[in-house]
Amino acid sequence: MAEQTTFPEGADASAGAPRGDTSGSGAQPDVTATKPDATGARPDAAVMKPDAAVVRDALGVGIAVGLSGFAFGVTSAGSGLSLLQTCALSLAVFTGASQFALVGALAAGGNPYTAAAGAFFLGVRNSFYSLRLSHLLALPRGLRPFAAQWVIDETTAVTLAQPTRRTARIGFAVTGLTMYVLWNLTTLLGALGAEALGDTDAWGLDAASPAVFLALLAPMLKSTTERATAAIAVLLALGLLPVLPAGVPVLLSALAAPAVLFLSGRRKGAGRETGPMKENRETGPAKESRETVSSRENRETDPAKESRGSVTTEESR
Repeated sequence: MAEQTTFPEGADASAGAPRGDTSGSGAQPDVTATKPDATGARPDAAVMKPDAAVVRDALGVGIAVGLSGFAFGVTSAGSGLSLLQTCALSLAVFTGASQFALVGALAAGGNPYTAAAGAFFLGVRNSFYSLRLSHLLALPRGLRPFAAQWVIDETTAVTLAQPTRRTARIGFAVTGLTMYVLWNLTTLLGALGAEALGDTDAWGLDAASPAVFLALLAPMLKSTTERATAAIAVLLALGLLPVLPAGVPVLLSALAAPAVLFLSGRRKGAGRETGPMKENRETGPAKESRETVSSRENRETDPAKESRGSVTTEESR
């Protein structure tokens, strides 16, 4: 004879059954396991993307971009910087766009202080990346100063593409380490081989780093808003490039984001204003039909009320 289970008074009998099991055939996975955690990641997503896949993707990005340090070494040496200065830039700065902006301004005959200021403001974007990554990675305080050196475009792109905090940390660490080592090694090789290449401008090596960044950015533009923002930013940068110093057009192109968000918000607001008007127009006939039905029901119940009244009169007599 099966033992009967009793539940405390006021408790739901279904609480003792496995969550999600409505048929009684057996336990099913807990549906709460698929809810996002405090970081916005899904706990079950790690099963869909194992650590090996994260390492493979991070190595692919790190190797592809790290090898472009050769282009910086060649460009820097061709701009008049010494071997020590070129390697020091890669070791200390480690952000390709700022490095190329600096040596490009120096090669064009610009003032060193102006060139350094432009490179600095171009690298300020990495501080905005750190605001997002600090919450996502949640690294110990002792590791944060070292991790800050690796907060660049590529590590941010790989980290944000991960579904959980664990995979985000793996992607950030593998991408940052791979890029830092390869970037500095290839910078050294590029600076040493600059003399063998001759005219470095003829090779167009300074376009290698931006091309790699665009290849990483393109798959992330999925919505219409993101594509519109990118298109307006490109137009702003290209339009302001002939009239402003190097580096400034890139910073001003960031104005595309608030402009698109403002226009998108106005369009949504206009849609919300017209929505209630449409509902009122649609519910008008429905209201009339409900009023007709209710009046018809009243007319149908009047004879019943009269018959009950007559019966009551007869009983009183």
